[in-house]
Amino acid sequence: MTISVDKLTEPAVRAFVGALNSGDRDSFRTTLAPGATMSDDGNDRDIDEWTGREVFDSRGHMEVESQSADGLSLVARYRNDTWGEMRTSWRFSVEGGRVARFETGQA
Repeated sequence: MTISVDKLTEPAVRAFVGALNSGDRDSFRTTLAPGATMSDDGNDRDIDEWTGREVFDSRGHMEVESQSADGLSLVARYRNDTWGEMRTSWRFSVEGGRVARFETGQA
């Protein structure tokens, strides 16, 4: 069972997932706070480089399976043209209504 993007409870996370799934780089960038950071499997990465490779250039897509009560943690099936599909976890920090940091990795 999946949770539709419009049912995600945290507005910044909802905007992040919606922009990622639509493949819209410009909208995605507006979901991020200035100076936003990220990590993948515990290693800090450059957001622009990572999202270019893992999301936009490889048609990344998230199907959310569950969310935490505060909406800041997700478990999702993530797929892209490079790696196929995998079960992933996502944790978000939100400041001023935008994502200040996200951490992802295999669930």
